[in-house]
Amino acid sequence: MRLLHWTLAVCVFAAYLFDDPQWFHDWAGYVALGAVGFRAVWGFVGPQHARFVSFVRGPAPTLGYLGQIASGHPARYLGHNPAGGAMIVALLAMVALTAGSGWLMTTDRFWGNDIVEDLHEVAANTTMMLVALHLLGVLLASLQHGENLAKAMITGYKQRGPMDRHAAE
Repeated sequence: MRLLHWTLAVCVFAAYLFDDPQWFHDWAGYVALGAVGFRAVWGFVGPQHARFVSFVRGPAPTLGYLGQIASGHPARYLGHNPAGGAMIVALLAMVALTAGSGWLMTTDRFWGNDIVEDLHEVAANTTMMLVALHLLGVLLASLQHGENLAKAMITGYKQRGPMDRHAAE
C-alpha cells in the first residue's frame, strides 16, 4: 500500500504542476484515478490497518481527537488516527473528483464546458490544500509522538508503545 500512496502522491503533483504536454497531465490523472479506485477496494479487502472500518470514524471521535491534538497530548495509534482517517477519505474523494472532472473534459459531451472546467480547477486546488494540511498533520503528529511518521510511511513499520491504540478502538 505504501507504493500506492507514493504513486498517488507523485501523480497528483505531476498532474498539478504540468499542463503541458497535455498527454502527460492526462495520464497522471488517469493513474491517480486508478490508484483511488484500487485504494477504495483495498479499504474493504486489505489488511487490518488498511480497512476503512479500522480508521474511519464519525464527527464526534474525529473532533475529539482534534481536541487532543490541540491540547498537545493526542492518543497514539498503530494505524491511522481519526484525523488521519478523515483526511484519507477527503483526499480520496477530492482526487477522484479532480481526476473524474478532468476526464469528463475530454469527452464530446463536456468538451469546453465552463462548469466542468471550473469544477476541475477548484477540485485540484482544494486537493492541494488538503495535501498541505496532510503534510502539516504528519509533521505535527511526528513531533507530538516523538517519531518519524514519514519514515514509517516508507518502511511500513511503526514502533509499538505501551499506550498504543488500534484505530478501531
